[in-house]
Amino acid sequence: MSEHRWESKIGAAGYGLPVNQNSATAAVAEAATRAAAASPALAAATQEQIDAAILAMVDLLQDQGSAGAVLAANDEDVRAARSTGMADGLLDRLRLTPARLTDMAGQLRQLAATEALPNRRKVRDLPGGLVVEEWRRPVGVIGANFEARPNVVVDIASQLIKSRNAGVLRTGSAAIGSAAALLDLVVGPALARAGLPADAVQLLRVPGRESAEALVGEPARIPLVILRGSGESTRSLASRAALAGVKTLAHADGGGVLYVHERADRGLVARLVDQGLDRLGVCNRLNLLLVDRTVWDEVVPAVVDQLAGHEPKIAASLPPHEHPLGYEWALSNDREATVTIAPVDGELDAAATANRETSGLAATIVTGDGATAQRFLAAYAGTGAFWNASTRLLDGFKLLGVPETGINIDRVPGPRGPVTFRDLYLRQYVTTPAA
Repeated sequence: MSEHRWESKIGAAGYGLPVNQNSATAAVAEAATRAAAASPALAAATQEQIDAAILAMVDLLQDQGSAGAVLAANDEDVRAARSTGMADGLLDRLRLTPARLTDMAGQLRQLAATEALPNRRKVRDLPGGLVVEEWRRPVGVIGANFEARPNVVVDIASQLIKSRNAGVLRTGSAAIGSAAALLDLVVGPALARAGLPADAVQLLRVPGRESAEALVGEPARIPLVILRGSGESTRSLASRAALAGVKTLAHADGGGVLYVHERADRGLVARLVDQGLDRLGVCNRLNLLLVDRTVWDEVVPAVVDQLAGHEPKIAASLPPHEHPLGYEWALSNDREATVTIAPVDGELDAAATANRETSGLAATIVTGDGATAQRFLAAYAGTGAFWNASTRLLDGFKLLGVPETGINIDRVPGPRGPVTFRDLYLRQYVTTPAA
């Protein structure tokens, strides 16, 4: 095993400070150069090395010293964000706790145990004694821009490592301290312990949108960028990337839809409403509740009472609405504790409304009638469709058993839904004489 030493970038003043005062463009170029230099070692690593690096991340997340330092850095980020008036839902995304570190470690342990897909498979024989194979190759360096959620540092870094790709990460300014602590005390040392270059995963420590814009402007160094986060800023970055010739996997909008059919079990409806609102700052939470007109007068008052008794109290936005039906409440600084409720005329109207008015992230139907459920599932075109289950299940770990890099909601061919390490590769066709 080759030796790679990890040198922390933490200065005496604390986590999250820029490594130097270079411009955002220069910082991206430097990070991309370091990651690119490390990428061949990842591409050539054995599966044992790859999984050893991920398991070393587990050990470091559970180590009292490194975990304590990560939590301390996160406390500083949370205090600073609260002082600026950050909404509760966004603070929940930002916050790390011992329990969340334990959950992160558990997900990494399962990822390490997940068998990697074969990097070669035979496609067919050709005349003349030739054979065609499909080879899976790493992209090289992949960028990732994501909201101020420190756990995503570990989610994405682990997926990059498992897929043998190097990376350049950029998070929201509120989380830079936490992200730096996770990279400097968990990800980098874990790579080094496995004999892999710690520089393979880089973090941009220059705050501000300029670093995000620079990240999507390096097609030669960073040909693919994962864009996470909701709203116009992510769509703007995707447009900028397209102009620069950079491919993106974008998650720009969210919002789960729950449709109550007239034959829905009322107790199940109540449980799914609660499950959909356990965290208000996540993309797959309950955002839009559609109710059949035939049971509107029975269902809606009960749901409104249930929302009012929720902790925190959830406001019901009832018709007539002064906002688009699919407005994503998780993005609101002062009204994230809101659910939109609207009437529909049956399962096909519900599916059409979800397709037309929302991002197409996820929708569920609650009904005891199988034929109705199948019609709804066939008509709804979003990335995740559910029957008598919460849209909170649209998550890489909950749905597929491995962490995700994000949820891609593109309406074109390609990775769609939770994107995992299995999607982060290039396909190459290789033709050789048959053995």
